[in-house]
Amino acid sequence: MDKILFTHSYFLRFDPKQWATGQPYPPLATLYAAAVVRESGNDVSLYDTMFSHSPEEIVPALEEFNPRFLVIYDDGFNYLTKMCLTNMREAAFRMCRLGKDRGCTVIVSSSDSTDQYKKYLNEGADFILLGEAEETLKELVGTIQSGSTAFTQIKGLAFKEEENFIKTERRAVIRNLNALPMPAWDLINLSEYRETWMNHAGYFSLNMATTRGCPYKCNWCAKPIYGNRYNARSPWHVVQELKWLKAHHPFDHIWFCDDIFGLKPGWVNEFAALIEQEKLKFKFKIQARADLLLQDNNVAALARAGCDNIWMGAESGSQKILDAMDKGITVQQIREATRMIRKHGMKPSFFIQFGYLGETKEDIEMTISMINQLLPYEIGISVSYPLPGTVFYEKVKEELVQKTNWTDSDEMALMFRNTFQPAFYKQLHSYVHKTYRKHIAFDNFRRLLAHPGSGKFAQVKKALSGLYYIPAAFLEKKKLNQLEKS
Repeated sequence: MDKILFTHSYFLRFDPKQWATGQPYPPLATLYAAAVVRESGNDVSLYDTMFSHSPEEIVPALEEFNPRFLVIYDDGFNYLTKMCLTNMREAAFRMCRLGKDRGCTVIVSSSDSTDQYKKYLNEGADFILLGEAEETLKELVGTIQSGSTAFTQIKGLAFKEEENFIKTERRAVIRNLNALPMPAWDLINLSEYRETWMNHAGYFSLNMATTRGCPYKCNWCAKPIYGNRYNARSPWHVVQELKWLKAHHPFDHIWFCDDIFGLKPGWVNEFAALIEQEKLKFKFKIQARADLLLQDNNVAALARAGCDNIWMGAESGSQKILDAMDKGITVQQIREATRMIRKHGMKPSFFIQFGYLGETKEDIEMTISMINQLLPYEIGISVSYPLPGTVFYEKVKEELVQKTNWTDSDEMALMFRNTFQPAFYKQLHSYVHKTYRKHIAFDNFRRLLAHPGSGKFAQVKKALSGLYYIPAAFLEKKKLNQLEKS
C-alpha cells in the first residue's frame, strides 16, 4: 500500500500566549485519523509541528519518507484550532505548497478548511475533508489507490475540477465511537511534551476524548467538525485506554477535551465506579455545563473518579446576555454549581466572554461582580469571536471587512462594532484579571485572620500578592475609564 505522511498546522511557537504557558497537548484527532488509515494497510508516518519553528521543517520528512499522500489533519478536539488563527492558516497553506512541489496528493482536514475550502484548494490542496473526516479520508485514499476518479460519490469532500469547486453531500457522523481504533500514540514522540509540561507545570498531562459533538445551540459556538449530534464512548472503553496509557506513557493528569463531559445519564457514575474498581489514580479536568452538573449526582461522582478542575462556560453574569446567546443556563445555576464543586473538594473554573451583541456597561459589571464573588480557581477570558456557520456570525458578518480572524489566541481583537471600541475590550481583559487576583488576595487575607497560624505558604503568598494587585487593579481601571469615554 501507499505511504501517507500526516501532519497538522498548529505551531505552538506561533502562538506566544500558549508558548509561554507551556502546556501543549498532542494532536489527538490527527492520531485517530492515522490509526484509521493504517488499519487499511497503509504505511503511515507523522510529522508533528507542535514544537517546530517553521513549516519548512517538514521538508526532510517529506523527502525521506517520500509519501504519496500528505494529509494536513488538524486536531478538532482543541478549541485553539476552531479559532482559525491566521498564523496557522498561513502555515497550512505553506505546507500544501511544499507537499505539491514534491508530488504529493495533498489532503486537508480542519475547522478552517471546512469553512474556507475554496481558499485551501486555491493554495494547492487537492482535497478538503469536510466535517468529521476519518471515514471520508479512508474512502478517498482507497478510491485514489483503485485508480477511480469517482470523487463526487464520496460524501464529505470538496475539490476542484478545472476551475469549478465541487462540494459533495455532508457525511453522517460516526455513531459507534467504540469501533474506532485507539489513537496512534506510537507515531508521536511524547518526550518533548512531557519535558515542557514538567518545566512549566510540574506534572505531565495528556488529552483524551470520550465524546464527539454537542447537542446544545449556543448561537456563537461553531461545530464544523462534529456537529450537533452527541455520541459517546462507553465508560469501559475509556477506562481501557486510560489503563493502556498509564502502562505505556505514564501520566499524572488527563484533560478530557470533550465539549461536554458525561452528558449521557448515568455515564459519570459508571465511569467513577470503573476507575475505583481498576484502582486508577490520576487527576483530571473537564468542560461541563452548570445545569448538567446539578443533575444525576454528577459532581459527587466526578470527585470519586479523581476530577480536580471543572471548567464551566459561564460566559456572563448577566442573564440578559446568557439568554441572548441561547446559552440555556441561568446565573443561579452557575452559582449553585460552583458551590457544589467546592463542596466536593474540586476547583471550579470559568470561561468568560465579553463583547456579545447588546452587552452594556451594566452587563459587564454584573459579570465582574460574579467573578469576584465566586472566585473561580481559573478564568479564561475572551471577547466574542464570530465563527462561520453560527447565528452570531450571520448577525455581524457585514462588519467583518478589515479583519475576520485573529493572528494568535492572545490578540483579543473585537472585529465588529459594539458598545465600546475594540481597545476597551482589550483593556477590560487586563483589568478583570487584576481585580480578580486582588479579590483572591483579599479572600486569603480574611482566611488568615480567621485562622491565624494555620496558613500555608501558598496562602500567605496569595494574601501578600494584594500589595501588587491592589494598585495594579486601580491603574487598569483608570485606563479602562479613559477608553470608555473616548
